[in-house]
Amino acid sequence: MGRQGRAILSGLAAVLLWSTVASAFKLSLRRLDFIQLLCYSSLASTIVLGAILAVRGRLGGIRDLTGRQYARALILGALNPFLYYLILFRSYELLPAQMAQPLNYTWAIALAFLSVPLLRQRLGWREIAAGAIGYFGVIVISTKGDLATFRTESPLGVGLALGSAVIWAVYWIANAKDKRDPVTVLFLNFLFGLPLVVAACAAFSSLRVSDPLALLGAAYVGIVEMGVAFVLWLTALRLSDRAAKVSYLIFLAPFLSLVFIRRFVGETILMSTVVGLALIVAALLLQGASGRPDRLEADAEGRGDLT
Repeated sequence: MGRQGRAILSGLAAVLLWSTVASAFKLSLRRLDFIQLLCYSSLASTIVLGAILAVRGRLGGIRDLTGRQYARALILGALNPFLYYLILFRSYELLPAQMAQPLNYTWAIALAFLSVPLLRQRLGWREIAAGAIGYFGVIVISTKGDLATFRTESPLGVGLALGSAVIWAVYWIANAKDKRDPVTVLFLNFLFGLPLVVAACAAFSSLRVSDPLALLGAAYVGIVEMGVAFVLWLTALRLSDRAAKVSYLIFLAPFLSLVFIRRFVGETILMSTVVGLALIVAALLLQGASGRPDRLEADAEGRGDLT
């Protein structure tokens, strides 16, 4: 099999794994609160990412980093995993998975608008139209299609899900010019963010978990969502002769996720969810066709995670 074939297989494997994590979030949150889930999934991810670096022979290079790079890892670790997943998991506590997942998926739209003040980029008409279409999809999902009353199931949950998308966009922008190995960067962020996560769990929840299935769920979230799927996605991008050839695979993830949510979580998938998600995906495709293909490739490389 050639490089492009291996790239497609790696990309599909990553998409398949990411398609399961929304269900894993909800199932795990039946046994853990959102802070405990963050704590033990972050621990699992840190161990797995460290093991991957060790196998690749890159773990020792971390000792050669400068104090400024360590400080940067601490700041970014406060964003991801600490703040990002804290807010995301809380939104999953408050909302059905079929709502939280596509709302978080708007991170790329938020990225386009944040690039104006933070990266001094300009928006074209396609990107503005994509934002309007995408956030109309958000309204359809959050109101369950009841556009007349404009009522949402949980305004706080909707706000948190959208807030998590904004935080991830900020995190991506902060990493945009970092030329180091992205797995190493992610490991450092988790390593330095982990003490914040553990401290929050000890202060506001409990480090004690007696249910083995709860820990198993947290381990799955950490290994798959925060670790293995990310590495598979980066592998696909590295093997492909053009990232856009595999980046479009990521649009399969939210629709596959609905299948898993229906099968394993037991939620009845609403037509408003399907319509709203289709609008969000259409917006992202329009944004990717804005005449700046480098943005779509950069978006895909910056974040494979589409929970």
